[in-house]
Amino acid sequence: MTQTPQTPGSASPAVLVVDDEPELRALLAEYLGRHGFQVRTAPDATAARTLVAEQVPALALLDIHMPGENGLSLARWLRDNHPRMGLVMLTTAVDAVDRIVGLELGADDYVPKPFDMRELLARIRAVLRRAEVTAAAIAAASAPAPAPLDSSPVTRRVAFGDCLLDLDQRRLLNAAGADIEVSAAEFDLLALFARHPHRPLDRNQIMEQAHNRGWDVFDRSIDLRIMRLRRKIERNPDKPELIKTVRNVGYVFVPAA
Repeated sequence: MTQTPQTPGSASPAVLVVDDEPELRALLAEYLGRHGFQVRTAPDATAARTLVAEQVPALALLDIHMPGENGLSLARWLRDNHPRMGLVMLTTAVDAVDRIVGLELGADDYVPKPFDMRELLARIRAVLRRAEVTAAAIAAASAPAPAPLDSSPVTRRVAFGDCLLDLDQRRLLNAAGADIEVSAAEFDLLALFARHPHRPLDRNQIMEQAHNRGWDVFDRSIDLRIMRLRRKIERNPDKPELIKTVRNVGYVFVPAA
């Protein structure tokens, strides 16, 4: 049975640190513990799986390069089995390929080594905040809907082809009304396009408005998220009709006629 991750908004969110460097594990456990987190550590993927079976954390901090099963393989397993868990990858500064693969697997963020502890803390909190919003939306969606006070629509929904993006409940629905799994970052990206139909957006605008952090010219995370979204909403992801590429600019959302 799949366990539900600890509620991100709880007083002491649980964080799992997986890294083969004992000094770094101890440092992170001490630092994050002082900032209100319940921290457990594992030296490898095998130990991490055991700890997750005992308690699903709100967020896992994974080193990519570990002996045996690496962090990317562990991230894939965590995302498949616990889709609501936050995932932050630790990489070396030159590992652009690893960063891209990690984001493609569904990681919420990455932090290059060596890193500033304050920046890492801020990124962890940002991922948990996004997860809290998503969890609240899921809880609201499962609650009985109150009777509307007037004839105004209860929700705001934007069509993406055969799919519907529910902006109030932060859900993406297919033609049958079933939920399509999207991460918080993917939803924010769709919401940005929904607010600006027919308007080409460059990567700077997308990063600033949908991700609230600065843009790295070597960071291709936006392109990878666009690729994942096309697989979910386009009839033919290889020939997109809804989210189109604008050469030398970025992307544009073209609502279906």
